[in-house]
Amino acid sequence: YWNADIGGFFLNNFPRKLTDPNYRELYARWLQFGTFTSMMRSHGADAPREIYQFGNKGNKVYDVVEKYINLRYSLLPYIYSTSWDVTHNNGSMMRALVMDFASDKNALDINDEFMFGRSLLVAPVTEKMYVKPVSANGKDTVYAEDFSAVKTKQVYLPAGSNWIDFWTGEQYTGGKTISKATPLDIIPLFVKAGTVLPIGPKVQYATEKKWDDLEIRVYPGADGTFVLYEDENDNYNYEKGMYATISFKWNDKNKQLTVEDRKGSFSGMPESRTFKIMLVNTASGNGDQLTTNPDKTITYTGKKLVVKF
Repeated sequence: YWNADIGGFFLNNFPRKLTDPNYRELYARWLQFGTFTSMMRSHGADAPREIYQFGNKGNKVYDVVEKYINLRYSLLPYIYSTSWDVTHNNGSMMRALVMDFASDKNALDINDEFMFGRSLLVAPVTEKMYVKPVSANGKDTVYAEDFSAVKTKQVYLPAGSNWIDFWTGEQYTGGKTISKATPLDIIPLFVKAGTVLPIGPKVQYATEKKWDDLEIRVYPGADGTFVLYEDENDNYNYEKGMYATISFKWNDKNKQLTVEDRKGSFSGMPESRTFKIMLVNTASGNGDQLTTNPDKTITYTGKKLVVKF
């Protein structure tokens, strides 16, 4: 489990701190990256980091902070299940591309992309794009925000899989480099074909709502599986076997999602729940909010169900 102090602990290079356009862009990009690390922690000594320090709704940096905090919370079912995979199956939360695509020589030495869990490919933006110098006084250059043109980042999509743009639903064949538009609120994020991705409710803290009404996104193009893991959240009873798993299996040829029998139980476990299932495509993919209604809505009581599309 690995993280960094989002925004940097000391801001020695930014004497204007949060009013410096260079720093504001850096913070926005760093927060996006932090969304896909094991621990998402904004922390530092030289300036406060609360969201309201960056203005109000409508300010680009404020909106980025809000968007990615909400995205992180919505990914908690995926992250929590991946954490179980780390301990139960010797998995890894953050994965260099070589770990999953060892046969693709082009993926062996890429240092600005990684897998977050086994399904999400993340390509953080590490260069400033939306500031310009407006005046210089000796060694001190003054910058201003400049959003007049949308910039792009080159992203390599490993061979051996198809990839779906998380934000648009557009599908790509692996083994090639694409140019991804990167306005300030977009980090290049791609989902491996065959992924079954659970999306949690909108919350203000992790355990505010139970996972009895989850969105299940299916990314077609390959067969795939996902194991949803749940326990009591805040103790060690899982070490005594008090947890539950639900396996999802996607058959791409038959366009069929199987929700297997639930295994295990724990105190407070939802006995019945709603799964809102979405088959993601270019019409439906739109980040943390799908633009259309679910394709299927099912009630799951722990017994095997088969959903056909």
